[in-house]
Formats: sequence, structure tokens, C-alpha cells
Amino acid sequence: MDPFIDLVQLLRPQAMIWGAIWARGHWCVSFRERHDLLFFRVDSGNCQFHWPGVEPLILAPNDVVLVRACASFSLASDPDAEPVDSWALRKREMQVGDGDGEPVVVRGGRFVFETANEEILIGLLPPIVHIVSGQASSDRVRTLLAMTEAECFAPGSASQFVNARLTELLLVELLRSGVLATQSAQAGLLRGLADPVTAQALQSLHGNIAQQWTTAKLARLCGMSRSGFSLHFTTVVGIPPIRYLQRWRMAVAKDELLRGQRRVAEIALLVGYQSGDAFSTAFTRAVGCSPTRFAGYPPSPAPPAGSATSSRLY
Repeated sequence: MDPFIDLVQLLRPQAMIWGAIWARGHWCVSFRERHDLLFFRVDSGNCQFHWPGVEPLILAPNDVVLVRACASFSLASDPDAEPVDSWALRKREMQVGDGDGEPVVVRGGRFVFETANEEILIGLLPPIVHIVSGQASSDRVRTLLAMTEAECFAPGSASQFVNARLTELLLVELLRSGVLATQSAQAGLLRGLADPVTAQALQSLHGNIAQQWTTAKLARLCGMSRSGFSLHFTTVVGIPPIRYLQRWRMAVAKDELLRGQRRVAEIALLVGYQSGDAFSTAFTRAVGCSPTRFAGYPPSPAPPAGSATSSRLY
């Protein structure tokens, strides 16, 4: 199984296009910390992307940036420009700057996820993925962004279906491009999928989530010692392998509970627990409430006196 496809199918993303920044001369637009997944495409001109503690990125025409907004950041002509809060420009077209110099046009939006599992993606992505113009993936991203933008602003027949498929393709292409563009210092899922050892382990975990994996089994699969593999996986992905597996199991379980098509006992087996009780204990510890409460099931009525307790878990 491809972890990309697993994530996209689990998250069911929607793309919200907020519009464009039209800038000229001396300007700066700041963005607050929001824990959203934002994307920007430079249509024309050059600008700088400023992130705390990181050297500014120089963005050229057709560059694309995927941003996990876990800190405030800005787009600007230069670092000395007075920032304008993007929240103060609640319009589809933001016009900023003093009117002189080369015009700059930046378009963007954000991904919205329908499920309770947004944090599994957000938490495993590096803060910034810069896709540079000229890469083959950059052309595909620009095409998908343009099609998504057109569908959002001028919806046609079956628009909801078309927009959903375009958004899935856009997110997959951004993530695939990020694997190629990610910086080696940024631990996370993208770096994990770009690394041959951790990619093999991730694909194995996603391919058989119910298997009773151990660090030793994964290490043998990847041809490494247990300690060496554990250290390598933790360094590259950011968390130990069994912790990653536990997170992914809980993500799948939450999605299944919200969909309401399987009993709790079935979900327990699906994600690798041999009993409903063991699953409920692990789920409550990880999520903070029982599976039945998370799913919103009504409590089961007490069995009549003298009757056998049902083995069905709701």
C-alpha cells in the first residue's frame, strides 16, 4: 500500500482557494499561526518567504510553497517592509505595496480535512515544502491548481465530484513533489518516504496494519540491527516505528468509527487488536475517550436479569 494514497483516502481533503495577493514596490503580508495546511503559487514577480529562524526563501514565478502554519510567517518584498495582517485583508483580491516597482502576484489557499485525523498529516509534515519552478512536478502542480481554482470560482455540472478528485490529485502531487524537494534536516513523513530504509518500513506497516509488528521484525525486513533501525527511523520520521504504527492504527480506527459501518469488535481486528477490550483500552489511552463515545453510539441497554450478556460490542 502507498502511504500517500492511505493518507489522502483517510483525510478526504477539500481545497479552499482564498484568492490572490497583488503587490508592488515595498510590501509585506503576514500570516498568523493557525495550524492550517496552506499553499501558495507565484504567478509573476519575485518575493521572499520569511519563516522564524530560517533563511528567507526567494520565490520566483511558478514556484509553489506548501506551508504547515505552525508558526507565524510572511510573504514580502524585503524584510524591512511593514507587515499587513492577512486577516485584515478579508477579500479575494489583496492589494498591497506602495505602487512602484515590479508587480508580484501570489495565489493561494488551504486544505480542509473532513475527518478527525488532520493532526496525523500535519504532525508528520515538515513546516515548509518549496517546489521550485522548472521541476516536472511543478508543471503538474500549477496545472492542478489552475483547474482547482477554476472549479471553485466557476463550478459546473458534477462540480463537487470534480473538485474532490482535483483536490486529492493536488495534495498527492504536492506531497510527491515534497519527497523530492524536502530538506534532509526536516524529520517527518516526507523525509521518511524519500529514505529507502524508512520507506520500506512505512510501506510494510501500511500494507498490513493488523500484523503484530515489532521493531525487531521491521529491522530484519530492512536488513538492519534493531537498535540501528530504531535510531534511523526515529531520526528520519521524527517518532519511533511502533509509535508511528500506533498513531496510524488509531487514525484508521477513528475514521472507521465515524463512518459507522463496522462494529467496534470488527475495527479492533482490522487495526491489529485481538479483542475489543484491548482495543478500547488502547483507544481510550490515545484519544481520551472510549470508542463508543468517540463514535457517538448510544449506550447499550442493560441486559434483562438472568439473561446472557451480548458479545456484540457497540
